[in-house]
Amino acid sequence: MKWQQVEKENWYKQQTIKRSYQDEVVRKIKKLESQYDVEMYGALSENPDRYPLFLIRSKKFDPSKKTILITGGVHGYETSGVHGALGFLDKAAARYEHQFNIACAPCISPWAYETINRWNAKAIDPNRSFYLESPAEECRLFLKATANLNPYAHFDLHETTDTDNTVFRPALEQRDDIVIEFSSIPDGFYTVGDTENPRPEFQKAIVDSVKKVTHIAPANEKGQLIGEKFEQEGVINYPLKKLFLCAGIFKPQFCTTTEVYPDSPKVTDQICIDAQIAAITGGLDFLLR
Repeated sequence: MKWQQVEKENWYKQQTIKRSYQDEVVRKIKKLESQYDVEMYGALSENPDRYPLFLIRSKKFDPSKKTILITGGVHGYETSGVHGALGFLDKAAARYEHQFNIACAPCISPWAYETINRWNAKAIDPNRSFYLESPAEECRLFLKATANLNPYAHFDLHETTDTDNTVFRPALEQRDDIVIEFSSIPDGFYTVGDTENPRPEFQKAIVDSVKKVTHIAPANEKGQLIGEKFEQEGVINYPLKKLFLCAGIFKPQFCTTTEVYPDSPKVTDQICIDAQIAAITGGLDFLLR
């Protein structure tokens, strides 16, 4: 039977704080204030003092330039997405600010960051909830803050972890009383393009850039990644808008969802962060070409 409110509340009571958003994320955001305009666009009602939300933008935001949007932490447990976004701003974004406006929301789901969760505190997956009047507060606040942004390109930074199969997908089966066909976790980096606007050359440039940092996920014996057709090395496509995914919000000319594999014995936390940065720079270098 599908979860009712009592089951969702019971699930919530089982969640515990495992790391600090303030110490690990907000502290880094504050250090960027000399380089960027840092705007607090809201806070989670779960604990407004603990979970402020930030949008970081180029100080000289020029309406004549194209805008690049970077999002991380839509799924709070996907650590390198958050720190890859912040690392790009700190280490690499200055190379591109003459050509582009940069806007970044580095951690859209801070409660989930602290509890290492895919869902928010109400057992809702934010990355299936980006639409007006969304039940996910994280999505509503972000959509309101970015309503006039109109990005030319959007990089949404994610991870695919072993816990997707051991924790999060089993929980989804219980919550929705469904059975999900098993798909093995890809060993390596891949991207998810938009079925309606796949931009294969853009995705290839991202994959080629990340290759210099970490390995790329191969297709399985069915020629698939996570149950989807392998379009080219390290690339699958999703109907982003139809699924209400973050990367499908704005219909930019170019968009990608990055997927880093942090559980591989071949990588470290820093390699995963560097792979996210390489994905962004590889995509931006392609756009400049």
